[in-house]
Amino acid sequence: MTVLDDISARLRALGDWAAPLTEVFVAAGFSLYAVGGSVRDALLGEHKEDFEIDFTTDARPDDIVRLMKPLCSGLWEQGREFGTIGGILTANGLKAEITTFRSEAYVDHSRKPAVQWGDSLEADLSRRDFTINALALDVIALRRDNPENILQLPYFHDYFQGFADLNAKRLRAPIDPEILFNDDPLRMLRAARFAARFRLGVDPALEAAAVKVAEKIAIVSEERIQAELDLLMVTEFPSIGLDFIVRTGLAHHFFPELPMLQLEQDPVHHHKDVLLHTWAVVDKTSPRLTLRLAALFHDIGKPPTREITPDGVTFRFHEVVGAKMTRKRMTAMKYPKQVIDDVSRLVELHLRFHTYKLGWSDAAVRRYVRDAGPLLADLNELTRCDCTTRNARKAAELSRRMDDLEVRIAKLQERDAQLALRPALDGEQVMTLLGLAPGRAVGAALEYLMEILNIEELDQKKDISLAEKKRRLLDAWEYFDDVSEVLKTWRCKHIGKALYYLVDVCDVAEDATVEEIGEILTPWFEQRLFEDPDDE
Repeated sequence: MTVLDDISARLRALGDWAAPLTEVFVAAGFSLYAVGGSVRDALLGEHKEDFEIDFTTDARPDDIVRLMKPLCSGLWEQGREFGTIGGILTANGLKAEITTFRSEAYVDHSRKPAVQWGDSLEADLSRRDFTINALALDVIALRRDNPENILQLPYFHDYFQGFADLNAKRLRAPIDPEILFNDDPLRMLRAARFAARFRLGVDPALEAAAVKVAEKIAIVSEERIQAELDLLMVTEFPSIGLDFIVRTGLAHHFFPELPMLQLEQDPVHHHKDVLLHTWAVVDKTSPRLTLRLAALFHDIGKPPTREITPDGVTFRFHEVVGAKMTRKRMTAMKYPKQVIDDVSRLVELHLRFHTYKLGWSDAAVRRYVRDAGPLLADLNELTRCDCTTRNARKAAELSRRMDDLEVRIAKLQERDAQLALRPALDGEQVMTLLGLAPGRAVGAALEYLMEILNIEELDQKKDISLAEKKRRLLDAWEYFDDVSEVLKTWRCKHIGKALYYLVDVCDVAEDATVEEIGEILTPWFEQRLFEDPDDE
């Protein structure tokens, strides 16, 4: 099977999915075309988990509703004013959105486009943002004729050479890009996203148009800008689109702190290019939105904190200043409060790790974990990715220190989790049961009960009643004095664990002597020394 055969098979599948719709639209005398992303992705062989197909038609919204309603488990009409009706087909579960042929343009300083219906597929496609999205598949003709070659008229419509642009890895507008950007300035940000998502080179005419009308982005609502930026940030290489946003001047109108990272270099005290460093960090991080946004904002506080001293360039407290700037900018961009809090927190903490090389106590490690909270994994990854040095030795040393910190965190969390567990009885109850005064013997009894909890209840998933635990503690306590004597010579403090091994693992004889008990406990003690020589 050739590449063209594969493409034809994927396009044919779009027609199969659309079958319930084609029947009713052709019967009603309307056209129906799969259009845009679903056609583009079929050409590329891309598969999305949230698969859906967008269609366009000469039917008006009222007719679309009338035809779709019997076919769908539910309709959504939020986009009706733009000619778009959506629904999920009962027959096959397809999520479909159908839009009337249209053209759209912003009116004066409106923040929403005005829509006009049209009657021409070519005119409709000409108002699409890019040639790679101005592709249409006539699903009615496809189902009717079942042709072998789908990549031809009247089935496949490519008026503006979008297929060729896909192959050439080129992002181009179907008509004068300045007209399209004036119609809907958000398309300039969509250009950034598509360039990043598909790693496309931007057509010079398209970029020149974006530079010319960049200020138009100011009439687009913050919510639409934020949504488009978020989509860009979770592409594989966001830096491609981010760089387009900066070099065209778009960022100046909604994210002015970003181009300010292009710091002028001091002729004597050079430092790394903060903007290029930011691009590198963003691309290195995993495509999780909060983490990617933190990478984008993490050095935003450097320009206002830069100082040139006799010893070099410093950015003192840039993480603190940057966290405040992050919160202010993200609030202006209408981000949800939780996202703002999380990203600002990551920016504030992203340098904390660098004092680890000075030596952190366990308390300092716990404070780091506590301050990061649920963001710990993101913070550790941001810290790792923030290292973009070309010095292999420095990079390896930072990676080793982070590995060491993560191991310490895991051990402390395991230890703290164990300490958080409680035995079946508390100290007062143990003293009452065994007739003890406060002292180390109470701790030994509690340690014995913890062995039952850890080994039998947690590890072996046994269900042991409180009465049985009390009985077993009383039986084990018969050997307390002898075990204490043996462990004293070994300078071992874990009497409760030794009692558990002696009575519950080895089933010691009732009349065993101190010497015999010592012989029984010797393998247990040697194993403890092997596993953790510092524990005794």
